[in-house]
Amino acid sequence: MNKNWIIWILVLLGLVVITSFLAISCGSADIQIKDVFILLYERLQGQKVISPEATVIFSLRLPRLILGLMVGGALALVGVIFQGMFRNPLVEPYTLGVSGGAALGISIALAFGFKLIFGLPLIGFLGALLAISIVYSIANRWKSLRMTNLLLVGVMFSFISSSLIMLILSLSRAAEAHGILFWIMGSLEENNPVLLKIICTVIPIIAFFSIFRAWELNALSLGEEEAVHLGVDIKRTKRIFFILSSILAGIAVSVSGIIGFVGLVVPHFMRMFVGGDHRILMPTSFLLGGIFLVLSDTFARTVIAPIELPVGVITGIIGGIIFICFLVKGQNLRWTR
Repeated sequence: MNKNWIIWILVLLGLVVITSFLAISCGSADIQIKDVFILLYERLQGQKVISPEATVIFSLRLPRLILGLMVGGALALVGVIFQGMFRNPLVEPYTLGVSGGAALGISIALAFGFKLIFGLPLIGFLGALLAISIVYSIANRWKSLRMTNLLLVGVMFSFISSSLIMLILSLSRAAEAHGILFWIMGSLEENNPVLLKIICTVIPIIAFFSIFRAWELNALSLGEEEAVHLGVDIKRTKRIFFILSSILAGIAVSVSGIIGFVGLVVPHFMRMFVGGDHRILMPTSFLLGGIFLVLSDTFARTVIAPIELPVGVITGIIGGIIFICFLVKGQNLRWTR
């Protein structure tokens, strides 16, 4: 790891800390930064503080912050992996039907009143896994897992899922339809402690393992022939990255709904500064993805407080504007070194 890489990681870690305190202190009920420091320090000392500010911080904003960092990081990392695998700058985490499967599962559950342990997140994750399995099985019918086939099958599955969701919406009552639409627009309101612990364990482990294999993604992004010459087992590598990234995307969409543009814009933004080497691009994109989603959620909570906007709407607007600015300024949307 060279000096510039260390500097970038330290800068982004510092921005994570600043963003975290900003997100905790801002809201419909503002809390002074010094009070946030005091309450966090007392909690770390094992003291149980009972006050309105403590309730807001530890029951509402801190879980939301943790979820935003994990989900944003996961979506950005998946975007980097998929863009490197497919060698396509427009691929994002939801391209392969993950969001379609999760959204379809949630829509069916809300329309028919199904309930499971952990509620909608578990149903969404099961739907995402089912979508991943279907897309992979169909694309793998050919003797080799071709990226073009996988991409086409994923896009078609997304279209089919969207059409089925529209059908369910047209047949649902107003209350169920509103619930489906609100979930699809994205939210970071999930605060189940057990679920948050699972997310904070699984996502970092998968992210670390993916970053550890970044050199293989570097080789794969140069083309399959070049990767073979560099000693990479193409089929095995593609399968590993597909499974890891699909699980990350499935977890993210199951707990937060469909939050667009994080996995598309963040990798391109980081490439402008750190280049296309995935050994640094993957960890920095993970950090910036979390920062971007937390800031977007903070803006969604405060811009017309106490009314809260769906965070997916904010990321879509901001991300779309940033992406258009890339094109207007003539930025080359590179995905290789």
